[in-house]
Amino acid sequence: MQALFGVIFHFIGGFASGSFYIPYKKVRNWAWESFWIVGGLFSWLIVPFIAAWLTVPGFMDIIRHASGSVRFYTYLFGVLWGIGGLTYGLGVRYLGVSLGSTIILGLCSIFGALIPSFYYDFYPKQGKDSFSMMLHSHWGQMVLLGVLVCVLGIVICGKAGTMKERELSKGDVKSHNAEYKFGLGLFVSIISGVLSACFAFGIDAGKDMANVANEVWKSTHAGQGEFLFQNNVTYIVILLGGLTTNFIWCMVLNARNRTFGNYTDGKTPLAANYLFSALAGTTWFMQFFFYGMGESRLGNGASSWILHMAFIILTANLWGLVLKEWKGVSRKAMMTVIAGIATIMLSVLIVGYGNSIK
Repeated sequence: MQALFGVIFHFIGGFASGSFYIPYKKVRNWAWESFWIVGGLFSWLIVPFIAAWLTVPGFMDIIRHASGSVRFYTYLFGVLWGIGGLTYGLGVRYLGVSLGSTIILGLCSIFGALIPSFYYDFYPKQGKDSFSMMLHSHWGQMVLLGVLVCVLGIVICGKAGTMKERELSKGDVKSHNAEYKFGLGLFVSIISGVLSACFAFGIDAGKDMANVANEVWKSTHAGQGEFLFQNNVTYIVILLGGLTTNFIWCMVLNARNRTFGNYTDGKTPLAANYLFSALAGTTWFMQFFFYGMGESRLGNGASSWILHMAFIILTANLWGLVLKEWKGVSRKAMMTVIAGIATIMLSVLIVGYGNSIK
């Protein structure tokens, strides 16, 4: 039952992440950097503080009393992840929701799921599963099999994307995505995929803070299992790092493109633009709100991360179909992307089964 709830929580989080960019498409007459940072203030500052305030008593005291090294490395990984998050927005902007998300999250899945487990082989930590532990246990082998199947699904989705690129003329592509730039989009997507995995490392770097929140909660809720919201305190520090990176870059773009006026331009639908940006930012944060809940139930970083990424990829590709990003492609290309989505769904079932027999 614990594993089932973990999978459900990851599904909700993945759906939120795969859907967050949709409200941005309703923003009118603002530059990308303007709506991105307005949404980001909700994603990385406002909503995380509200969530921590509502769920973790004394969260600021926990952060304040954490060691300097814990706070530093958690923040540092947040800064690196912020670069990945920044280029995620650019990747989706230039490649579309479906193809951009698949490439970015595919790389993020592999790095985020496997690198920490390799790390624990050299620096063991109680409660964390190393790669060798997973390799020599039945449940771990099933989780790793699920990772491999997920990678296969990502490759299939990527193949569908290249088929789409070949089949549609440049003009046809741009009719569905006015900013479609395959080369630039691929470049920033690769950067994003690698650096976005730093969020998983940031969660681990700040685990001491989450453990304190967990112990405080257990002291008054004996026998009720792990604290569902323990990671909310860690998110504060990680996301401040991400906000730093994104704020600096967006301000640079505002200055270079002379778009500071977007925020007060009465000729644009200001109220709607702020509303949709806030909705996008809030939806984005919901992914990690539920990710923390899912991880508290599954208890294994590798499987939690791969489930989270798999559900995001599924959602993003389904949105790509709904938004007709695949309109005009051949039946073969369409069946290829559907096969990729089905393969990723299979990987989720395998990972879920592996955790259920742990």
